[in-house]
Amino acid sequence: MTAAQPFNVRVREIVELAPSLKRFSFEPVHGGVFPTPPAGGHVLLTLRDGARVMKNAYSLVSPPSERSRYDIIVRLVAQSRGGSSHLHRKVAPGDVLEMANPVSLFPLISTAKKHLLIGGGIGITPMLSFLPELKARGARFELHQLATLEEVPVFERLLAPYAAGEEIRVHGGGRAAFDLAGLLARQPLGTHVYVCGPHSLMEAVASTAAALGWPRTKVHKESFGGDITGLPFRAVLRKSGIEVEVGESQSLLEAIEAAGVEAPCLCRGGACGQCATPLVEGEAEHRDDFLSAEEKEAGTLIMTCVSRARGPRIVIDL
Repeated sequence: MTAAQPFNVRVREIVELAPSLKRFSFEPVHGGVFPTPPAGGHVLLTLRDGARVMKNAYSLVSPPSERSRYDIIVRLVAQSRGGSSHLHRKVAPGDVLEMANPVSLFPLISTAKKHLLIGGGIGITPMLSFLPELKARGARFELHQLATLEEVPVFERLLAPYAAGEEIRVHGGGRAAFDLAGLLARQPLGTHVYVCGPHSLMEAVASTAAALGWPRTKVHKESFGGDITGLPFRAVLRKSGIEVEVGESQSLLEAIEAAGVEAPCLCRGGACGQCATPLVEGEAEHRDDFLSAEEKEAGTLIMTCVSRARGPRIVIDL
C-alpha cells in the first residue's frame, strides 16, 4: 500500500502557540468539506522547496466532526531535516499544498472500559483529536501530558476545552516527576493505554505495563519516528535494477523516492509496517517501533522510512 494520491489544500490560518509551535489550518481549495477523519488520524503533506520534495506525516488535532478544516500542530525542530523548518519559515496563509487523505494507525478501541492517554511533548497531537471523540461517546478516560516547565502553559491552554469534569493533567519536569508505574498499577481492568511521544517514553510505558501484567493488546503506541541520520551507504534495489546513494541526513525511503521508484509507505515514522521490505544482503540498523525483537534479530526485513544499513551496502527486494 502506498500513500493516497494527494489533493490540493489551502492554508487557511497559521497561529503561533509558542516560539517553536504553530497550528496550521487547511481548507479544501475548491470549497466544500473534507472527508470525516478518524480520531487519532494523520495526514501526509507533500512540501516542495524548489527541486526538493519533502513528505511529512502530521496528526490531525481538529475534532473529527469538524470537516470544514483540518488542523495540525508543528514543532520547529532544532535539527530539522526540512519539513518543520519549511512550514514555520516559508509557508503562509493562502498558500496551496498537497495533502493525502487522513489515515489512522492509532485508533481508539471501542471495547475499552477506560482510556488512559499519555503524551510526551509534541506527542500531545493525536490526543487532541481523541478528546472530543471520547467526550462525544461519553467514554471514561484520563490524560497525562509530560512537558518541560516552559511548555506547561501552552499544553494547559490546548487541553482547557476538554478539562472540565475530567482527569486531565500536565506534568512539568518530564518523566522524572511522573509516577508511571503507580499510574498503570491503579487502572481498572479493561483499561487501554495509548502513548505518543519520544521513543524512550513509549518504551517505558510498554515495558512497565508488561512488568505489571498488562496484555500487549491493551498497550497502543504512536511513533513519530526518531533520528534517521547516520553514515552514508549504498542501497541496491534488486527488482528495480538500480542503486541509490543514501546521504547521512537522508532516509532510505527518501533516497528511493528521489530515484523515482514507488515504495510502500504510510506513516513514515517506523510505526505502521507498510514499508517493511525484504533485506537480501547486508545488515540493517533497526530504528523502528514495528518489528519485534525476533524479527529484528532475524535480519530479513528493513523499514525503509527510518532504518539504515549497518555497513556500506545493502541489497533490498524492491
